[in-house]
Amino acid sequence: MRTNRIQGHGAIGLVLAVTVVLVLVVQTGSTAAATDGREITMGRFVVRCEFSHRSQDDPIVFPRQPGRSHDHTFFGNRSTNASSTPASLREHGRTSCRERGDRSAYWVPTLFVDGRAVEPLRLVAHYFRRTYERVEAFPAGLKMIAGDANARSAQSQRVTSWGCGAPFGPKSFLLVKRSSTIPTCSGARLPYLRLQVNFPGCWDGRRLDSQDHQSHMAYASKGVCPRTHPVEVPALTLFVYYEVSSAASRELASGGHFSGHADFVNAWNPVKLGQRVDGYLNRPIG
Repeated sequence: MRTNRIQGHGAIGLVLAVTVVLVLVVQTGSTAAATDGREITMGRFVVRCEFSHRSQDDPIVFPRQPGRSHDHTFFGNRSTNASSTPASLREHGRTSCRERGDRSAYWVPTLFVDGRAVEPLRLVAHYFRRTYERVEAFPAGLKMIAGDANARSAQSQRVTSWGCGAPFGPKSFLLVKRSSTIPTCSGARLPYLRLQVNFPGCWDGRRLDSQDHQSHMAYASKGVCPRTHPVEVPALTLFVYYEVSSAASRELASGGHFSGHADFVNAWNPVKLGQRVDGYLNRPIG
């Protein structure tokens, strides 16, 4: 049985940058001391996307092979299917996102409760700056996957985790207790189940994709990208919210609780993405 969808309000959420002195927020959401006394300017902007569709397609892992994949839940570009390319996504501009300049495709494995697919409430995509240096907008056509669809034990919570949250209003930004297994969520404060997937924010500057769909990207460490991946780009974090009650069986289409992952194909309008990056991730303080 599908859950009822809840309609959100507002377009793109624009959040003021803050200056953090001697402390850097890293992918886990914890803090680590900076080693050289520099200041880092942290910024964020947010794109909210409603559920679009489900299918057993994966245009990154199984391009032009419809029905080859496990079941996926798609957000953003409504045309996404096994044959989608960055060019086709840019051409077909219908999107479930409130930011109409974002024609990108976002998808995660479908969540099943007692054997039935759950329609999520929404996706909230956070674009962060997590490096000392200025970030560049994603290159046109960038593809990437975060997380391991084959994981059968807990992945690092730096990459993927479960929690309870609220996708609407200021409570959507609350820090929540993270878990490697699917928790039971209830109560008025954080009533909805939340899957979180963190993408890396460092690019090798050459490849728009790689054989494993991950090695052309890397995570920053204490605000610095590795030399192998010197180009700072937005660090994308996806939050997917579900309204589910306690159930005997809850699992992802990719298997169990631990296989959380997400896919992204950049099909932003490059001018609009550049404006967001410069206006909110690279904005000077003062």
